[in-house]
Amino acid sequence: MLNYTLQRLLQLIPILFGITFLSFLLMYMAGSDAVTEMYTNRGVEVAQEIIDAKKADLGLNLPFFRQYLSWLQAMLHGNMGTSYVTGEAVLESFLRKLPATILLTTLSILLTVVISLPLGILAAVRHNKAEDLVLRFFSFIGNAMPNFFVAMLLMQLLGIQLNLLPVISGGTDWQSTIMPTMTLAIAMSAKYLRQVRSTVLEELNKDYVLGAKARGVSRKVILWKNVMKSAMLTIMTLLTLSIGSLLGGTAIIESIFMWDGVGKLAVDAINMRDYPLIQAYVMWMAIIYVVVNLIADLLYHHLDPRIRLGVSRK
Repeated sequence: MLNYTLQRLLQLIPILFGITFLSFLLMYMAGSDAVTEMYTNRGVEVAQEIIDAKKADLGLNLPFFRQYLSWLQAMLHGNMGTSYVTGEAVLESFLRKLPATILLTTLSILLTVVISLPLGILAAVRHNKAEDLVLRFFSFIGNAMPNFFVAMLLMQLLGIQLNLLPVISGGTDWQSTIMPTMTLAIAMSAKYLRQVRSTVLEELNKDYVLGAKARGVSRKVILWKNVMKSAMLTIMTLLTLSIGSLLGGTAIIESIFMWDGVGKLAVDAINMRDYPLIQAYVMWMAIIYVVVNLIADLLYHHLDPRIRLGVSRK
């Protein structure tokens, strides 16, 4: 197990470096920079000499590889740089916003599990019955609606029409949390309801279930002691990957609801071409996806004997 973990970690290191290089290259090729955007947004005209001096002060006049290597060296020593716009340390700004994103992600995952797991099992058990058809219809609708559209619907209904919840987040209190959590959970629940249904239905059609039925074992015992035990590996892996997706991909929802997390921080940084903050967010997403995929691999390796045997024969 230890050798397998070390092998996977070594494979992930070049992936992280490749992601940082590509993201830095794309930002360099964007055709704009923080200095130009800063003066443009202020609506003032500044002499080119002042702009050039500011770029030189920030190191934006250096060749691409020198900029990248300078950033990489500082990052490897724990220094993610200083924001071009606010002048604050990037790591401190990032860590200050991180708890709000983690809170939103945790609540969304919990709500997704509460919705998708029992409804997915119900749809599988009631295959092609009325319950299954209704749940499949609503899951199709949920999959078809993008997150920003769901957010607009909830804001119109709960915030404007019924006046039950604030449209714009006022912090991390429970009222401000409800709508962004529901927005993320609705789309995820629609997707994972179908996944849970498919996984449980596949297990229900296997020979060992037919054998258990023939021996007189009750459907309830078969479902919870046999089928769910086999299906939980796939379900757990899907949910694990969703955590990474949410932690790295809540930017749009945070921006819509003005939720003060790292996603909104990244969108603001992109608009201002604040490269150190953008690069910190890219590193955050890369590390999250890499770590979550590693955890999923290790879970499979630990829980599925077929994978352990396959690895040991290599």
